[in-house]
This record gives sequence, C-alpha cells and structure tokens, in this order.
Amino acid sequence: MTRILITGGAGFIGSNLARLALASPEVTGVVVLDDLSTGARENLAGLDVEFHEGSITDPEALERAVAGVDAVAHLAAMASVPQSIDDPMRCHEVNATGTLQVLEACRRHGITQLIAASSSAVYGANPAPVKSERDWVRPLSPYAVSKLATEQYLLAYQTCYGMSTMAFRFFNVYGPGQPAGHVYAAVIPIFTESLLAGRPLPVNGDGTQTRDFIFVGTVCRILLTALLERRSHEEPVNVALGTETTLLELVGALEEATGDKAEVEFRPPRAGEIAQSRADDSVLRSLFPDLDPVPLSAGLAETVAWFRARAGV
Repeated sequence: MTRILITGGAGFIGSNLARLALASPEVTGVVVLDDLSTGARENLAGLDVEFHEGSITDPEALERAVAGVDAVAHLAAMASVPQSIDDPMRCHEVNATGTLQVLEACRRHGITQLIAASSSAVYGANPAPVKSERDWVRPLSPYAVSKLATEQYLLAYQTCYGMSTMAFRFFNVYGPGQPAGHVYAAVIPIFTESLLAGRPLPVNGDGTQTRDFIFVGTVCRILLTALLERRSHEEPVNVALGTETTLLELVGALEEATGDKAEVEFRPPRAGEIAQSRADDSVLRSLFPDLDPVPLSAGLAETVAWFRARAGV
C-alpha cells in the first residue's frame, strides 16, 4: 500500500493524477503540495486529499508535505517557455533548485521512490524529425534548461543515493482540466475555448509546426504505474505516442469534435518555441507494454465536453 505526495497536485496533470490515484485500491492516501500559482483548489473539489498550500522552494512547507509518504510524483514547476524568458532566475529557482530540494527532502525522510516531469523542450535545436532519448539536446529557453537539470538530478540520485527514479519527458499533454484563461496557456485549451466562444483561433506562425499530443488520462496511468510498481530507469523517458499533428490539422480535428467551423488568426511565431516535435516512443512502449493510449479524436471529444460543461453549455 502506498501513500503518495504530488507536488503541483492542484494543477492540470497533478489533479488528474490525484483523481486516478484515489481510485486505486493500492493507494492509502494522496498528499498535495501546491502554491496555487497556476493550480487551483477547485481542481481538487470532491477529492479526499491532504492539501498543503506552499511552494517546493519553501523548506518548511516541503517538510510538512513529505512526512509519512512512501512515494513522490514531482510535477510542480514553472511550466512556461515565455514566462521563463521573462524571468529566468525564478524559473531556475523553482524548476532546478526546487527539484533538488524535493530530492533532498525525500532523502532525509527515507523516501526512495520519486518520479518527475521533464519536457520535450530539452531537445530544442536538435533537428531530428523523431526525438529519441539518446539524441543530443540543445535547450532554447531557460525553461528547457531547467527541465534538463530536473531530469539529470533524478538520474544522479539513482547513482549516488540508490533512489528509484524516473524522469519523464512530457511532450504535449492535453485534456479536461487544462486551463485556457492565461497568457501562457497551451494550444489545445486556447483553441477549444476560442472555437466554442466563436472567436478566431490564434496560430503563432504558419500553422505547419507539429506537436506529439498525448491525453492526460494516458499520462496519468503511466505515472501511477511507475509509482505503484516502484519503477526506475537509468535514462529519461519520452511520454508521447510517436505521432505528429500540425496546428492546422489540430484545427480540423477540433472542428470535427465541436461541429463548429473555425476561423484562424495567424500571428508572429513565439520566441524559443520548437517547430517540429515528435517522439520516439519505443522506450515508453518497452517499459509500459500494456499501455492503451486514448486516440486524439476521443481525447479531444472529452476535452470539448469538459469545456462545454464548464461553460454551462
């Protein structure tokens, strides 16, 4: 039986993971540490979690949260490329130093199982059309650099302290609970909310840039399996499905999911963003052979339904 701490557990992925974990008979409790800078208490509504409001950079808050847990899913982060460009020092403090503080807190409390979120942004300027975990990395933003530090700290703690860790390189996670109403929102919630409201869909660039989308439910099943089965891996692991969808193809898929016709508004490209993003998913499939991912069409349908319910439509 396992008691789990989720840092960033009031956020999009964290709250979905909390919900899934609480439904597992192997989980005895879920603890959430979140400073609510991007997460929201409403994401945890109806969930029987032990909630601690605070930052991973606050030693006292972190000590309270890790006490008595068996495993940690470290998802707390400044998770925005533009925000990291605006404030690189804060990005480093939260993502790099914050990860080190979480690892040290685990070590003090004898917690040996920890997984964490890295990002496909670490590949950066690598022009390979399909990104493999053994490809070279060339981060293009402070965010990407901080995520590279995150995963490398996890791997170093395997070697130095015998911890069981897995660093997951998330590609483009989407699904219910992902907010659209802020400047750093991801593309699918922005497009979905705009389309349902009858507004133009803002496309940065010409729309030919590609992303490897993966549904949040699929991601959370991977994370929970890693925690409960005490998985460890000596290298980072891509979390994506080896698919490639252009933003213009995404617009078409959302038109099918909503039944509405979209108007596209083209805007200048954003600094630090990657043009092509597709994962080699062979390592993920070898580690999680029973993975049954949700197709994009089904995932978008669930996402649209969530947005409609949220808007009272």
